[in-house]
Amino acid sequence: MVNKLSFISIVLLISFTSAGKNDVYRGFTVHGIKLIDQSDVNILRELVVNLDLDVWSHGAVGLRDAVVMVAKENEAKLLHHLDDNGINHYIHLADVVKALDEHDEVISKWRRRRSGNMVPFEDYPTYEEVNNYMEGLATQYPNIVTLVNSGPSFEGRDIKYLKISTTNFTDPSKPIYFMDATMHSREWVTTPVTLYAMHRLLEDLRSDERDLLENVDWIIMPIVNPDGYVFTHTDQRLWRRTRSYRPEISTTCYGVDANRNFNISFNTIGVSSNPCSDIYPGPAPFSEIEAVYIRDIVFEHLNRIQLYLNIHSYGNFILFGYDDLTLPPNAVELHYIGAVMGAAIDTIKLPIAPHYLVGNSAYLLYPVSGSAQDYVQYAGVPYAYTLELPEFSRYDFRVPPEYIEQINAETWKGIAASARASTLFYTRRYTRNSV
Repeated sequence: MVNKLSFISIVLLISFTSAGKNDVYRGFTVHGIKLIDQSDVNILRELVVNLDLDVWSHGAVGLRDAVVMVAKENEAKLLHHLDDNGINHYIHLADVVKALDEHDEVISKWRRRRSGNMVPFEDYPTYEEVNNYMEGLATQYPNIVTLVNSGPSFEGRDIKYLKISTTNFTDPSKPIYFMDATMHSREWVTTPVTLYAMHRLLEDLRSDERDLLENVDWIIMPIVNPDGYVFTHTDQRLWRRTRSYRPEISTTCYGVDANRNFNISFNTIGVSSNPCSDIYPGPAPFSEIEAVYIRDIVFEHLNRIQLYLNIHSYGNFILFGYDDLTLPPNAVELHYIGAVMGAAIDTIKLPIAPHYLVGNSAYLLYPVSGSAQDYVQYAGVPYAYTLELPEFSRYDFRVPPEYIEQINAETWKGIAASARASTLFYTRRYTRNSV
């Protein structure tokens, strides 16, 4: 006979072992919200802060629905406010835990089917796999590739990137294309895009793309936020922020929205003072070492970085500054190059994905402060963009791995087109700087 203490122990053991990493989202629901006019956007923006909503997609007025996740205790308030203001809404996910568990199983089956034949850019790679891939490229192509370690993250993980150049970054007549990914750690599909760019420049360089290697230098950082990225694999799939810890501010809340932590209009709009919020900007500009590394790369190569691409997911947007509803002096050129990128991607997009929208981020989406895109533009890089990868309506962040190859291919097509288009303007800039 099992005594009472043993029985309790068995029950506790079963409860513990049956709980998964996604159980933290127990009771959460995700809602689609129709945005008919700007007043709907303004109301939603207030609800995001007041009800601590997790915004999955900001949508676009009259074109695309917003998508938000809400905790059980705030769901009734959210729906009540939407109904009171005549805003149409619907359930996107009634059971977040079930949806995430099912996606985990989809990924597991994908890996089992392709066991032994997987490369990192065809999968959702781990932090270690990403670093191993970059190290392998640096070893295989020592005359073209330099592996750089920016330094440690808050938790001590190396933040590495590749410099790809046929002239070892010594030729000032060549522009630099700087791209990064996974600033928001849950946006897993962004990392394979950067690895695929490395692959196309090095392992699969095609005759009609030799100009991209020979005439452009590249800086590619696949994981800006490794602490958060690892955390999404081990603890909370939908974690967005960094993992910095400041007990003098909060003993229970970790991290900062790294894309609100740059020193431009810092902590003025599109942020929350709640240190637990996903849009908390941090106690000061560049409080996050991850943002500091982006800043340092920009200033190290400021005279030559021609285009900066901050890759996110999801929504099919190509966005440029400024986020305070003002435009840079070269807004026409910014829009032109963004349109070239979007049009190139759209030529091979899947029918289920909408066409890319190109424009000012504040007008198309919402005003924010402290974004990487705005800071890099203001610092002096001519063309700085936020790229929001494809939106496959029902999949949100749970993009099936079968789609990774398509996203890589179409995004590379856009990257190549934007590199060539921006290079056309570099001769003018180089000549002016050389005088």
